[in-house]
Amino acid sequence: MSELEVKKKSIVDTLKEKSVLKQRVYDNTLEWYNILKDVLNSFTKEVNITLGNIDPRIRMEYTDRSTYDAQLRVAGDILLFSMHSNIFQFDREHPAWKTPYIQKNKYNAYSGIINIYNFLADSFRYSRLDDLGYLIARIFINHENQYFVEGKRQMAMLFTNYGNEAISRSSLHTIIATAIQYSLEFDLLVPPYDAVKIATVGQMESKIQNSRLITGKRLGFQFNSDDVLVSNSNET
Repeated sequence: MSELEVKKKSIVDTLKEKSVLKQRVYDNTLEWYNILKDVLNSFTKEVNITLGNIDPRIRMEYTDRSTYDAQLRVAGDILLFSMHSNIFQFDREHPAWKTPYIQKNKYNAYSGIINIYNFLADSFRYSRLDDLGYLIARIFINHENQYFVEGKRQMAMLFTNYGNEAISRSSLHTIIATAIQYSLEFDLLVPPYDAVKIATVGQMESKIQNSRLITGKRLGFQFNSDDVLVSNSNET
């Protein structure tokens, strides 16, 4: 077999194995992302019914923004659920590689990703384009519909069965409820005095000071990477 034929065979084998696998991962992730949208919609209706005739400003509001983006407004917060259109493999330092499930089959490490971001509702209402949002969780889904959640402290200890538990509507309900609870408890803090002590007349007159004085939860405080825990951590 010539060198060219060897290369062609390698290309064909890769397309048959890895590329087909990635397409399956994408299809699974998109299917479950659409189910997640449906769960968000029903969750919103259920909570609003329970809230009754309370202040309308704290009622939940679900918006399907696009194929890959959905939005949930919860009082003064926005949760954005965003599916990435590409498929990823965990980097070699990721703790997921230590699970028997991935060690048994490296292809189990290929996953689609659904990100959950927390923003202030006012950031969108007033088009404060420089305001900050925080990634509070990532949902990984693979070719066998096995899932793995990586996120902030409240999300960290919930999902430890990667390779033994397929994603379901029930698990999506739990992920959504935990994300909402975390965002409601994750408060906006007063920025350091020195960060806001100077403002120009132009900023005050045109009311655009927020494009310079960036607003976001925990403003002025370091949002440490060690606040992120994966599901097999023992930290509480």
